[in-house]
Amino acid sequence: MSPTLGADLGFDDVIVKVQRPGIDEIVAVDLAALRRIARWLSRVRLVSKRADAPALVEEFAATSLEEINYLHEAGNAERFADDFADDPLVGAPVVVWERSSLRALTLSDVTAIKISDVEALTRAGIDSAAVANQLARVTFQQIFVSGFFHADPHPGNIFVTPLPDGSESDTGEKWRLTFVDFGMMGEISDELRAGLRNFILAAVGRDSRALVASLEELGVLLSTADTEELERAMTALFERFGGMGIAEIQTIDPRELEAFGRQFGETIRGLPFQLPESFLLLIRTISLVSGVTSALDRDFNMWDAVDPFARTILSSNGQDALRDLPQQALALGATIARLPRRMDELASRIERGQLAVRTPEVDRSLRSVERSVNRLGSAIVFAALLVGGVLTRPTDEVLGWILLAAAAVPLLHLVVTLRRR
Repeated sequence: MSPTLGADLGFDDVIVKVQRPGIDEIVAVDLAALRRIARWLSRVRLVSKRADAPALVEEFAATSLEEINYLHEAGNAERFADDFADDPLVGAPVVVWERSSLRALTLSDVTAIKISDVEALTRAGIDSAAVANQLARVTFQQIFVSGFFHADPHPGNIFVTPLPDGSESDTGEKWRLTFVDFGMMGEISDELRAGLRNFILAAVGRDSRALVASLEELGVLLSTADTEELERAMTALFERFGGMGIAEIQTIDPRELEAFGRQFGETIRGLPFQLPESFLLLIRTISLVSGVTSALDRDFNMWDAVDPFARTILSSNGQDALRDLPQQALALGATIARLPRRMDELASRIERGQLAVRTPEVDRSLRSVERSVNRLGSAIVFAALLVGGVLTRPTDEVLGWILLAAAAVPLLHLVVTLRRR
């Protein structure tokens, strides 16, 4: 912080951010190691069928190189400020271009109350719950409207700035959110925006079928997945936990949560999911914002925060549908044209006895029953050998000891299966 330099440039104070010497060489070495690890992981089938590890590393590399380019960060700061130029509740530092370069960045000092300092907010007369609501609104505004979002919104990068006496926003608030550190930013492509639009509409509407379809559209769920079981799992998830906030979920019996999580996890692990590169920064952003809003307000509900954006998306959905009507008509025509051939193939497979019906829930139940029967059989055999050995020892000691020793085999099987369970 430099008051003298700030006065020369027309600011009360400025922040001068200077790059650590040799950081580019350190980043280069780290990225080389990550690229080698990614090549190894790409040869592991369990990893390669779910994610393109080299592509993920390259996206991380691009983000890391952008973070150490301070001119790029300065451009991000100005673009972010332009996106919220008409929003009095959002602010950003001013870039001092004449004192900035590739390795040094000069910004107006916007230091204020750290967003996670609830006690300081209370002393300043600021409602922390209102701050949580505004943070969620601003986050969804970045993602669903501007398509350019701050990808590192941890508490150290967001201040709550009290406004001067006599000035307040249109909503009556006497403070604004001020973001800093724009080295890590994310962009939403038109395709990703359309997929997110469908995803949020399905989530708010608790429509499990539409939600699964949106996951396929986003590239998270591969087209080879058996989606029926996932639809059932999502329906159960919506029916039990839909619309709940974090505080409400914390009141649920942990045993119920554990049982549901185990069953839901089995379904997810059995499906061919993959994580597109574009999702990394988005997931990071939502996770960080969720943590901050929950710390500000234990009763904060993300469903309520996203509802206004869902309504906006829904109101514009009709125009999008009209615009996409020609493509939808072509897709429907192609599907109808392929239908006779697919029906013929289905009939042929039935005639050859090659039709397979997958019933994952039934299969799991049968496997569970089979394991129980096996354990019961081992217990019966163990008991029979043990009793037989005890009764035989007085008349034939050798045979009795053989039966007792043989009883160890089903006993060992019983113990192992129970431990696995």
